[in-house]
Amino acid sequence: MKKYNVAVIGVGVVGIEMLRVLKQRNFPIGELRVFARSSRDIDVDGQKYSVKPISPEGFEGIDIALFAGTEGEKGAAVTYANEAVKRGAVVIDNGADFRMDPDVPLVVPEVNAADVKKHKGIIANPNCSTIQMVVALNPIYKKVGIKRIIVTTLQASSGAGKAAVEQLWQETEEVILRSQKSENRSQKVLSSVFCSPSSEKPMPQQLAFNVFPHIGSFVEGDYTNEEWKLVKETHKIMHAPKIKISATTVRVPVRTGHSESVYIETVRPIAVDKVKAILSKAPGVILMDEPKNNLYPMPKDVEGRDETFVGRIRKDAFVKNGLWLWVVADNLRKGAATNAVQIAECVISSSK
Repeated sequence: MKKYNVAVIGVGVVGIEMLRVLKQRNFPIGELRVFARSSRDIDVDGQKYSVKPISPEGFEGIDIALFAGTEGEKGAAVTYANEAVKRGAVVIDNGADFRMDPDVPLVVPEVNAADVKKHKGIIANPNCSTIQMVVALNPIYKKVGIKRIIVTTLQASSGAGKAAVEQLWQETEEVILRSQKSENRSQKVLSSVFCSPSSEKPMPQQLAFNVFPHIGSFVEGDYTNEEWKLVKETHKIMHAPKIKISATTVRVPVRTGHSESVYIETVRPIAVDKVKAILSKAPGVILMDEPKNNLYPMPKDVEGRDETFVGRIRKDAFVKNGLWLWVVADNLRKGAATNAVQIAECVISSSK
């Protein structure tokens, strides 16, 4: 079997997960290089990795470069992707910098794997929430068409990085400690135990024992850029620019695992049983839909899994072609690292 020299750029939560996924999927690695801003040694599941400072010369001889990416700010790929491509590497970028570039394929292998062949050196990995939604909806779209999507995401703290997870833990401890010290259980006192927003923290509001509808920055129409990603990326990945999409993104006090309440209107009518049958056979989807047995997808059950889980499928009682779905996936795995490694697998398959 041919081996490939691979570079992983970034050792935050996504970069660490990339190293884990490469090993778990037995990716055919010849040499593995790990880059970050500064050198250090890290341990992932008992395996040591030597992290080197990133430089253009570090990409010499690399076949595939996996950039962990940074949401909300310019990632390392802006500076180094073209340097890697010049040296013969195929770049797979998890950040947002290249996603809407018309010359860069935006790929979810279960949906548009063929787009990998169109790359000119760079392939973009979509936003985590977009990935799980299109994995769940594309099989339905191919069967009966979709004309409208309304989605509310419930996104875990790890989607905002390691610092956000630490903020959740710290705030949770603070609230519990303050509550235990309080003898007066009136609503007035209870409300006083909550933490104040801090500009020093990665999330703009307290997350422990709270939710807030603010992921990313507010842009056009008072939607956030995270909400617009769901619109624009879905159009590009599914090659379906006419689907009407509206989104609300919400941060919730969960460590890992994004959930989505997804409403669709199909072009042609379809029975719920038929939808379940389609999804039960769809690549990368696990149907978990037994409401009478309290069986439906939850973040705590999907952490560490690579599939997209779907449940609570039901008809809109008032709209002929309306359907609801509940979609859950591990945002660090399928929503980032696993999808990037799957793209790399498509790259090597298409080159044979």
